[in-house]
Amino acid sequence: MTTLWGLHMQEEIGSDALERGYVAIGWAGLGDVSALPKDREAIKAAIIRAYPEKKAGAIPVEAGVLFRFLHEIKEGDVVVYPSKHNRQVNIGRVIGPVTHIADTGEGTYPNRRAVDWLGSFPRSDFPQSALYEIGSFLTLFLVKTHRQEFLAKIDPSVSAPEAGDEDTATPDDDSVAGTVSRQAEETTEDYVVRKLHSVLSGYEFEHFVAHILECLGYTARVSEKSGDGGVDVIAHSDELGFEPPIIKVQCKRMTGQTGEPEVSQLLGTLGEGECALFVNLGSYSRPARVLERNRPKLRLIDGEQFVKLVLENYDKLSARYRTMIPLKRIHVPDV
Repeated sequence: MTTLWGLHMQEEIGSDALERGYVAIGWAGLGDVSALPKDREAIKAAIIRAYPEKKAGAIPVEAGVLFRFLHEIKEGDVVVYPSKHNRQVNIGRVIGPVTHIADTGEGTYPNRRAVDWLGSFPRSDFPQSALYEIGSFLTLFLVKTHRQEFLAKIDPSVSAPEAGDEDTATPDDDSVAGTVSRQAEETTEDYVVRKLHSVLSGYEFEHFVAHILECLGYTARVSEKSGDGGVDVIAHSDELGFEPPIIKVQCKRMTGQTGEPEVSQLLGTLGEGECALFVNLGSYSRPARVLERNRPKLRLIDGEQFVKLVLENYDKLSARYRTMIPLKRIHVPDV
């Protein structure tokens, strides 16, 4: 059975790779990777020596990519390369071993395998679920679920699955697009929460919450580090802070669950014309939510809701915070 690999390349070499018949994974710092042994630990050690700045968590993943490129891909295997520069799905057959190209102006991607490109096909020729499979975050991966759809394009003996075939049925395009959209949203939410939790101290998080409130049109000031009675930020709608409502805010950088006792403590600080706002990066217990429903002057904002506020006001954030949480605006299917 033909082995089918999905592979992503840097777009700056995509056109050249298709014209000259190769796939490349780079790794210029390692030199000629064909000399590396069939040993994952040895490959990890080589990456660490060549790239000491790499994060420890990335080493096993990247060593796995190198191992597959060197030792698991065989001549005769088929590769699928989705190219962004022309929005085509390119399918070819591996026809050579790993080679190293000396630096001739293209040395950033010197480690290659020769490929006979058999065809380039528009993305619209494939179901969305197949495109989703080859859109993996990995550089090199096995294509399993939709291998027939891709192989059928280059091999007349392979039949593409019939639509509605119960054994090979795939989700409709809208369902897959909706899943991808939700995953993009969830990934962004997780990223923002991790950044806020790992980069900011508790006191710095209070300043960030105050900044978000200012982006919403409030005037806000952060309380002293101690003796605040559970109130971290004071916010109000007028510049001087004399006009009600005055909002007392407690900020928790925690990603776990906040219980009713802590929320009640904040409520105990309220005076006439004052409201309570509790912000955390996690969630709230059921009793805390029940308390919120019964107290009109209390508002609880959890991690998901807070991230939504961050995203809605991202363009208003100071340069410091946009640098801390680098994001770019994209459009995803709304299905």
